[in-house]
Parts: sequence; structure tokens; C-alpha cells
Amino acid sequence: MLNPVSSDNYQYVKVPDCERRASFSGVIDSTLMRGRWITQYHQQLVLGGSKYKLMASKKMVGVFISVWMKKELLKKYCVSNVKVSSVACGIMGYLGNKGSVSVSMSIEGTSFCFIAAHLASGEKNGDEGRRNRQVSEIFKRTSFPRSAKDDDNRHPLTILGHDQIFWFGDLNYRLDLEDNLARDLIKKQDWKALQGFDQLRKEQEDGGVFEGWREGNIKFAPTYKYSSSNCNRYSGGLPNRSGEKQRTPAWCDRILWYGKGVKLLSYFRSESKFSDHRPVSAQFSTQIEVMKSTNSRFLDKETNFHNIMPPEQIGPSINKEEGKPTLLSLIVKDTESSSTHMQVDTNY
Repeated sequence: MLNPVSSDNYQYVKVPDCERRASFSGVIDSTLMRGRWITQYHQQLVLGGSKYKLMASKKMVGVFISVWMKKELLKKYCVSNVKVSSVACGIMGYLGNKGSVSVSMSIEGTSFCFIAAHLASGEKNGDEGRRNRQVSEIFKRTSFPRSAKDDDNRHPLTILGHDQIFWFGDLNYRLDLEDNLARDLIKKQDWKALQGFDQLRKEQEDGGVFEGWREGNIKFAPTYKYSSSNCNRYSGGLPNRSGEKQRTPAWCDRILWYGKGVKLLSYFRSESKFSDHRPVSAQFSTQIEVMKSTNSRFLDKETNFHNIMPPEQIGPSINKEEGKPTLLSLIVKDTESSSTHMQVDTNY
């Protein structure tokens, strides 16, 4: 970023037609990504010439999150208690090369939490344990304390106190499978068989750190590791290629969610070649509770969360099951409400 605004320098402004207050980090003058200018459409989005408004952003070393909302919705619905948090759990357990940045916010009577994380790398035996410990640290150390500027409504103090939670990023979970066998399944595009060896799927089962969390059905090739930033070939796997790292392909880049009233509409990867990863995106329909006086009423609204590179196509992947309770005691209210559309993207 050129002339960036400090992620810790937040200004509070009043949302139109709303007594509650929202926060945002400022306007980015321009964005340069690995030496390539982003598209004109997204330049306008960042520079303020679009229908979206930046609600909050936070950066920690190589991890960055931003939340945008349609300006027209800010005139209709109250957005309150926008807060950010960061947890560094890299080298020595406290450096920011690994960890998370999070945004907490409430739209009317529904609280949202978004966590962008970069977890420990490595495919050796035991490396998944380091990732699991970092997830536990992020749960334990992420906090959104109350301040004098908060309204009088209920405000979650931790990740698991929110109604709807979205966790995404380079989670670095690998495949417990030999390299040649993994590449054979990739050639066959047998994604279901390949997912049987996925470490993250195992952590979503009973006793795992993501027990009860949900993810869409993966119908795309592993997103890591590509030979170079402008290549469609996975790193390694070929003899006599000096200096190239041998890495078993894996779905390192993921989007998970937790909470009632969330339905996945699509889950896909894009072919942006800015790094040795491929970005993934998800689109959701969510339910929010719109409050008026002491009575509840439920209205339609639309919210979008965009990344820098626009998706080229969207493939449906719908799962209608409700999330089950976890051992981490997430409490979610049972309310009838209407749908809101949301898009969550990762980009590296």
C-alpha cells in the first residue's frame, strides 16, 4: 500500500439515521500488489468511488483483513461496536509472522466476527499440532473489550460469543498422504478421496480444535504450492529440477464458519497468479435480526465482503445442515430472521 493509514488509528463516525457508532480505519490512496496494478473497478472501490464503504481494517506483518459494506445499507441499518483485534503467535509464540487479525461488529441485533489467520507451515509429522496450538491461542487471546464509545446493547467480548463467525486464510493444514499418491488423485480430480486425508477435516470432527465448524464441499484442486507466481504446475514432483522445494499439494487456503442462520451459496478458487497460492472465495446467505424499539422485526438486507481480485465464476455448493454445538460453548440465539448476502475471500 502507498501512503497507508495506521491500522491502530481508528476514527469513529456516526452512521446516518442511527444513534450508534461505527468505526473505520480510513481511505487507502492506492494499492499495488506484487508490482501489478489492480483493476480499475477495484481501484474505484478502494479510492471511494464505489457503492461500498470501508468499515474496518487491520494488518499484522503479512496478515490483513478489511470489511466493506454497501453505503445504502448504512442508511437503513445500524452498524455498531466495530472493533479489531490481533494475536501474534509466530516465532517464540509471540512474533507476528503467524497469527490472526479479527474484526467484530454488530448489524442491528446480530453480531459478526471475521478472523483472517496465517498458521504454522510444514508437512512433517507433528506440524499439525503446532497449527492446532495456534488456533487454541487465537481463541484464548482474541478479545474485543468494551469502551466508553460502545452502545448499551450486548457486545461479544470473545470470538465464540458472536452469533455468526467466519474464519479464513492460509491455515496451512496439509494432506496425510504420500506425494505421488496425492498427485495421482489430483490428476483424476478425485476430490472426495483426497479430502479423506485432509488434516483440517479431521480437526472438524469430535475432539478437534474446529469441532462443529463447517466448510463447503471442496470441488476444486489444492491451492498450494505452485512452482512460481505465474505457473500452473505444482512445486516438486519432477526430477532434476534444482532449487525447487518438494511440497505435497494441499488445500492450505480455507474458509470456515460457525453459527446458526448461515447458508453457503458457493465455494470456489480463482486463478489469480500473484503467489504460489491460489485464492479461494465463498458466498453466504445469512440471517440477521433487525430490532425496532422493544420489538423484533426482520427485513432483507445485502452485505458483501470483497477481495482485491474479482471472482471469474461462481459454482454452487449448498449445505443446509445447521451447525452443531462445540466443546468451546458457543452460544447462538434462536431467532427468526431474514437473509443477507455476504462474500468472503482470501488472497495471497
